Amino acid sequence: MINYIEDEFEKISQNFKHLKELAPVINQAAEVCINAFKNGNKVMFCGNGGSASDSQHLAAELVCKYKKERAALNAIALVTNTSVLTAAANDLAFDYIFERQVEALGKQGDVLFALSTSGKSINVIRAVERAKELGLKTIALTGSTGGSVKYKADITIQTPSDITNNIQEMHIAIGHIICDIIEREMFK
Repeated sequence: MINYIEDEFEKISQNFKHLKELAPVINQAAEVCINAFKNGNKVMFCGNGGSASDSQHLAAELVCKYKKERAALNAIALVTNTSVLTAAANDLAFDYIFERQVEALGKQGDVLFALSTSGKSINVIRAVERAKELGLKTIALTGSTGGSVKYKADITIQTPSDITNNIQEMHIAIGHIICDIIEREMFK
């Protein structure tokens, strides 16, 4: 098992080394968020499963703090309101759980961060489509293929893996870097 563990860490470290190539698009995503916050807008997050957890995590970093003691930033995870989620899933369909919230809460100038390891989650894609109709900026965090969401989002950050857990490890690292850039720029 020691060899297995060492091999896994080697794979993970190689994935993270390749993330350096994504620095320009990660910086672009951070700048979109910074512009939104400077203009009094918000950043919303959505995703399923582990991506839902990452959505909550990143929204919390922005609302509370990442590294600096500072004022709260307007961020929300669209994965947390169980009444809205279950009503939308029951009364409409699961495909609408994020789209409906984007319609209710989103306004021009806001940002939607759409997390999907496959890039194929219909409810995430529908949220991106509705966000664009409403004038929101859209950022997708995906795996290596990008799925169909890469054709819908304004910015797509495609991590160099097609293995779900490795993609999620990179998503949270990318999210943390974006939170760090936002804090550095917003609270100099």
